[in-house]
Amino acid sequence: MYEHIPVLLEESVFFLVTNPDGIYVDATFGLGGHSKRILEKLSDKGFLIAIDRDLEAIELGKRKLKVHKNVKIVHSSFSKVDEVLKGLGIEKIDGILFDFGVSSLQLDKQERGFSYNKEAFLDMRMDTTSKLTAYDVVNFYSQKDLEKIIREYGEERFARRIAKAIVERRSKKPIETTTELSNLISSLVPRPKDGSHPAQRTFQAIRIEVNGELDEIKIALEKSLRFLRSGGRICAISFHSLEDRIVKEFFKFHSLECVCPKDIPVCVCGKKKELNIITKKPITPSKEEIEKNKRSHSAKLRVAEKV
Repeated sequence: MYEHIPVLLEESVFFLVTNPDGIYVDATFGLGGHSKRILEKLSDKGFLIAIDRDLEAIELGKRKLKVHKNVKIVHSSFSKVDEVLKGLGIEKIDGILFDFGVSSLQLDKQERGFSYNKEAFLDMRMDTTSKLTAYDVVNFYSQKDLEKIIREYGEERFARRIAKAIVERRSKKPIETTTELSNLISSLVPRPKDGSHPAQRTFQAIRIEVNGELDEIKIALEKSLRFLRSGGRICAISFHSLEDRIVKEFFKFHSLECVCPKDIPVCVCGKKKELNIITKKPITPSKEEIEKNKRSHSAKLRVAEKV
């Protein structure tokens, strides 16, 4: 059994489950760590829907839940949460949990091609049934598009240099493996002051592009809000600034009563407040959690409640 330590486990479930008899969604099931704790908080009347796009993770994670009957695990993307809920005949939910980013299983499984430290085919698909791979992005995207992706999704200041080098290298021979790409980037980019790997930002950028991660988050947040009943909560755990910014701006926008320009004396936008922000500042892992699980160090939990 693959072992995985859920990030901000107690904190996220504490804020999520406000009604033991309610209906909840774990939109990023992974290996089932959060789902297991949610089910432990629910009564026999409560129900959990767990969603994940990674079939391997589902097969491993569902073993943790075999003693629970009040759960339904669905292979799907969380951006299709509306289709999942409608398919189960569910009109309203009491809360939804998101745990964004790449999972430890995906990083640690060498053949999945997520890690810049392990030799593998450039894959990086969270859903192995999808078509686009990291190999396709690296070898077929234009230099302009590569630079844009690496700069925007990786927040990499050497994006132009990296994109140019990739295009020059692939003109001689396709870049096929993670280590080929990682070594190329390491030869171009100085090691960051924080001690991270020179290829980390570029790998993040390519992974986000392959899986459409940021668009998925925006779509899922909008759809989940429509299914929340009054008092229901959205709990979102992010791991880098791009994810966190989307959640923060979404919560802020839907917590406003009016978005008219300040120079207009009377509201004409007709917007209504839909969320109360529960966490004015994001909740972060304790020192103890970071010591036990170093991958949790950048995690941020934000929570909002439906008005």
